[in-house]
Amino acid sequence: MATNAAAGDETRDTPTGSTSPAPPAPDLRSADWRDKPSRTDSLAAQLSTVVGGPVGDHAMIGRSRFWTPLRIMLAFAVVFLALGWAGKAGCIQQTTDGAGHVTLDWNNGRQYVAMCYSDTVPLYGAEHLNEGAFPYKKQWTETGSDGKPQTRYMEYPVLSGLYQWLAMEVSNAWQGLRLPGALPVVVYFNVAVIGLAMAWLVTVWASAQLSGRRVWDAALVALSPLVLVHVFTNFDALATAFAATGLLAWSRRRPVLAGVLLGLGGAAKLYPLLLLGPIVVLCLRSDSRQRLPALWEQLRHNGSGRMAGLREYLDGARIRPLRAAGLAVVSAGLTWLLVNLPIAAPFFDGWREFFRLNTERHADPDSIYNVITSFTGWQGFDGPLASSDTPGVLNAVSLLLFVLACAAIGYIGLTAPRRPRVAQLIFLVVAAFLLTNKVWSPQYSLWLVPLAVLALPHRRILLAWMTIDALVWFPRMYYYLGIDKKGVPEQWFTGAVIVRDLAVIVVCLLIVRQIYRPAEDLVRRDGVDDPVGGILDHATDPLLPWLPSALRPRLGPPEPATAAR
Repeated sequence: MATNAAAGDETRDTPTGSTSPAPPAPDLRSADWRDKPSRTDSLAAQLSTVVGGPVGDHAMIGRSRFWTPLRIMLAFAVVFLALGWAGKAGCIQQTTDGAGHVTLDWNNGRQYVAMCYSDTVPLYGAEHLNEGAFPYKKQWTETGSDGKPQTRYMEYPVLSGLYQWLAMEVSNAWQGLRLPGALPVVVYFNVAVIGLAMAWLVTVWASAQLSGRRVWDAALVALSPLVLVHVFTNFDALATAFAATGLLAWSRRRPVLAGVLLGLGGAAKLYPLLLLGPIVVLCLRSDSRQRLPALWEQLRHNGSGRMAGLREYLDGARIRPLRAAGLAVVSAGLTWLLVNLPIAAPFFDGWREFFRLNTERHADPDSIYNVITSFTGWQGFDGPLASSDTPGVLNAVSLLLFVLACAAIGYIGLTAPRRPRVAQLIFLVVAAFLLTNKVWSPQYSLWLVPLAVLALPHRRILLAWMTIDALVWFPRMYYYLGIDKKGVPEQWFTGAVIVRDLAVIVVCLLIVRQIYRPAEDLVRRDGVDDPVGGILDHATDPLLPWLPSALRPRLGPPEPATAAR
């Protein structure tokens, strides 16, 4: 085919005889193994019509030089983070009081009417950060509702408290440089928000890496309605970043690094430490189907070979996953201890304030216990209590319910016909903790977002739950506003909490259903096992003869064989 050189046409003849604007790339491989949501998901297919419809049959997947799925998701996340900041910006507006002093405009319950409330703003003064105080060392006295004085300290875990202190130091340095500024609390809020935004971007990045062939599932982490409402409500994005990167390290068979990251997450919020339980259960299940029964017989009948058999057992298939789980648990515990010791040793009373408050704290408005009280007038397990009284029975009941839930999840993990995926069990454990706990602060729902996307990649279902959860913020704010200021009755808020809890329970039930029906699991199609599993990915899934029969896997009909990728 002739080219028009005189016209400056730079097209060249390709081997197939077609005209190309440039020589084709030498590597013509296509990532056809990647899931194509516009063809496999009805919601994505409908949305794709905005940009030309589903991807073509002969499209070269994964050939874009710049706009990779990860970069697109990070761009989405930046947009949603900006919108999240805009949603909170109403609470950092400034005004003047009667004396002409510049103050925050929280007049007439603005923080509730505008639904812009964020703990970050009041904590700046409540934790005495405005005084330049070092957390856990600074103490102050408050008068409780019973009229008794109480000595108070920073009420957050170590890394969250130090993050607030660091944000305060950076905001003070900014103002010291005489750069454009505002009220100290406004500068502090914006500095804290930048760090939290970066932490959520890390969460999105790690979730995309953990999604395997279904990389586009992680787009819902970036585009979650909960991000719009709660990513800057408190400091929980720090913990989600550590939890997600800890799972990423585990998926890459680096158990020590995984434990370190989860330990750091536990020093910011305790929930990342919960992720270790499911990992231990699934590593316990991974054993040698063929070697172990024969080994038991050798140990029983061959006395001279017992030591050799024991050595083989310790080096065998089962101990490798357990050794990895043990390394993760030990490294997490040591990391948590090393982070906490420098604070606990010199400022023990300040360090234990977080644990003391969680012990003495009563049922929060979001908890199922308060919901029951709201609709029935029930006085709680402990009866009427003063603010300084510890709800001992409530603490015991919530702990017992969580332990029972974990036992049930462990039973599911051991008896399912096929080893559950790591993300599935982890979501169940974290959801059980939130449902049974006496505290479910609104931003805690962020914990579930990346876990849900990895555990149950059904976009319509997850988007419905996340939207319901995000919408609870509206009756919450107007309940806090008070009926006397045209707010809503408590039952409007607690009724929304019931709907939220039911939505989370439905997600849990769907995950359990897929655990017992692994053929319905979208993640495990095309020979995929567990993208988050790490050492468990494509590991043997034995009958576990060393366990009681009640705890052994319930084998169903064999699944059709698929080629592993």
